[in-house]
Amino acid sequence: MELSKKHHHVDKIFWSIALPGFGQILNGKIIKGFLFVFLEFLINVKSNFNQIILLSFHGKIEEAINITDYQWLMFYPCLYFYAMWDAWRDAGGGKGRFSSIPFVVTAYFVTVGCIYSPIFKVFSIKLGPVWLPILSVIPGLLVGYIIKKTLERFVK
Repeated sequence: MELSKKHHHVDKIFWSIALPGFGQILNGKIIKGFLFVFLEFLINVKSNFNQIILLSFHGKIEEAINITDYQWLMFYPCLYFYAMWDAWRDAGGGKGRFSSIPFVVTAYFVTVGCIYSPIFKVFSIKLGPVWLPILSVIPGLLVGYIIKKTLERFVK
C-alpha cells in the first residue's frame, strides 16, 4: 500500500489541528467544514484567543488572563478535539467503538485546564489560558488511551 493512502487519515487530523474544519473540507464534507471554520472564528474572536496567545508567548500571562472571556474560551477545546476526531474518522481512521475516547478525555482535560488557568501556579508561576490547557493535552491523551484500551479489553 502506498504511504500516502495508508496515512490518509493522518493528513486530515493535521489539517484539523491547523484549523478546525480544514480536515472536513478535504474529506469532501464542505458544509460541515465551513461550519467548523465559522465556529472556530466565532469562538476565537469572542474569547480574544489570538490576543491571548500573543500575550502568553510574550510572557504577559496576567494581561492574557485579564482579557480572556472564559465563557467563550471553554467552548474551544470541545470544538477543536471534536473536529480532529471527526476528520480523522471520516478519512478512515478510528476503527472501533471506542476510537473517540482519547479525543473526548483530552477535550475534558483541556477544558478543566482552561477553567483553572487563572489560578493554577507551577513554582509560583501562572501558566495562564494558553500554557495550562496545552500542557493538559498530555495527561488527557494518556488517560484517554488507557480508558480506550481498558474498554476494548473488557467490553465485548
